[in-house]
Amino acid sequence: MSAPATSPGQSASSLEEIRATRLQKVATLQQLGLNPFAYRWPVTAHAAELQNRYTDLAPGEEVGVAVCLAGRIVARRVFGKLAFFGLQDETGTIQLYLDKAEIQTAMAAIDGDAFTHLKQLTDVGDILGVKGTVKRTEKGELSIKVGEYAILTKALLPLPDKWHGLTDVAKRYRQRYVDLIVNPTVRETFRRRALITSGIRRYLEDRGFLEIETPVLQTEAGGAEARPFITYHNTLEMDLYLRIATELHLKRLVVGGFEKVFEIGRIFRNEGVSTRHNPEFTSVEFYQAYADYHDFMDLTEDLVATLARDILGTLQIPYQEHTLDLTPPWRRVTMHDLVQEQTGLDFYQYSSLAEARAAVAPLNLHGVEDCDSIGKILNEVFEQKIEASLIQPTFLIDHPVEISPLAKPHRSKPGVVERFELFVAGRETANGFSELTDPMDQRQRFEQQAARRAAGDLEASGVDEDFLTALEYGLPPTCGEGIGIDRLVMLLTDSPSIRDVIAFPLLKPEQSESAVSVSPQSPDNPEA
Repeated sequence: MSAPATSPGQSASSLEEIRATRLQKVATLQQLGLNPFAYRWPVTAHAAELQNRYTDLAPGEEVGVAVCLAGRIVARRVFGKLAFFGLQDETGTIQLYLDKAEIQTAMAAIDGDAFTHLKQLTDVGDILGVKGTVKRTEKGELSIKVGEYAILTKALLPLPDKWHGLTDVAKRYRQRYVDLIVNPTVRETFRRRALITSGIRRYLEDRGFLEIETPVLQTEAGGAEARPFITYHNTLEMDLYLRIATELHLKRLVVGGFEKVFEIGRIFRNEGVSTRHNPEFTSVEFYQAYADYHDFMDLTEDLVATLARDILGTLQIPYQEHTLDLTPPWRRVTMHDLVQEQTGLDFYQYSSLAEARAAVAPLNLHGVEDCDSIGKILNEVFEQKIEASLIQPTFLIDHPVEISPLAKPHRSKPGVVERFELFVAGRETANGFSELTDPMDQRQRFEQQAARRAAGDLEASGVDEDFLTALEYGLPPTCGEGIGIDRLVMLLTDSPSIRDVIAFPLLKPEQSESAVSVSPQSPDNPEA
């Protein structure tokens, strides 16, 4: 058997010694006829519930109602015939008041030396079940006065002595189970994540949207510009892609007659990792027939504001060094106007690619020489010089057609599409547009994408013939949007890194962690 991973501040040898000692305690418990790995415990109460219910209990006062709790021992203090343990369950921590006389009397038929065994055979980290009454000690600590207990699970490995402030941040992500045990704020982050996800689903369902699942394995990766993961189906003898978006199948459903559809699901993109990017992430995409991008900007403002009010109780939320105001309406500004406002460059004046490249030369942008259109240069100016400055919620609208292959042409402005991206705290959180419904136009854009892929662009998509066939049956006027749930959770939990809000982020094997590729500007179009 391989040696267990070391905890912070402990050598492999000392950890093995602790584990060996605890295994001896397991053997002792079994010899005593006590099961160190129990089957159940009749839990009737939780720590936070009792703390709230008995907040007015006076020092020295005791409530005669019996309660059963279970949780992990996170602190132990033993003083002769009296002991105090800290017991942590999912909701919080409560003190156990352990009196030798009380326990020996209550457990005489089960274990004649129960208090001694409690002292000698339990450790911090063990999972304990207790029965007792609620009392507040003379010092004012709400406690469970224990009559009976049972060791439900004997922990073989100790909790870390010094977990907070670790310099090896990857250890927290790698051993998330330990991180959750010792860090209540991490548990709160994932509790909020669950509430945010269920809140999104409830919000959409209350407005008539129907959730329908779409394939993860696809014959053509589409719906975004991203490099896909490729797998192989043995029986069918064909390559398949893990989906990079749910868009094209959800729009097929709208063709089929569903007017409001959505899906919350995992998306896979074979790209670099950074504080904003993980190869596997969660998005919600939703589509509504007979709506346009103005309708969905209104919906997005209301959705995010509703989540903030319901979960945080406020629309003024802290994020790192900023205070964000989520009160609608949010600013709406075109990409052209924002670039002109912050750089003085008016892209409507440039009639050639060479002229646009010359105009942006003083900005020292990366990759402009690879841009094959004025619209792409405009987008590079925005991404490299402006995006990070968009702290308060801002809808960036009316993008160049060259970077929006699935969006409808703007009804009055040539060269741009009816698209919006929501930026908050300097990063994209949502992406939506009036959907392209013209199958001939869509084919032309797909073919342009396919030509880019043939020329070596690994993020360009191919021609999805079945989707084009679906469009030829008629897609009604439709708006679609995708929201990166991970990034939204980051925002509403004040988390600086996407790994902080993904329970088990993808990591390299521990011995090669230092070689992980970090790409702060990895392409990520989180959705639609």
